[in-house]
Amino acid sequence: MGRQRKKSDLPTKNCAVCGLPFAWRKKWEQCWDEVKYCSERCRRRRNQDYSQSHQD
Repeated sequence: MGRQRKKSDLPTKNCAVCGLPFAWRKKWEQCWDEVKYCSERCRRRRNQDYSQSHQD
């Protein structure tokens, strides 16, 4: 088995929708360059204006 890496050593990106940072995951190993969203929720909201969804 390979050596495990610390979470702080993993590459990170900022989500295109919410702007929060997220770390690399094993399931994204083959497509990390194409990953833009931190979650399925943000991926579904990509075409909506994020500020409109938070109005009263």
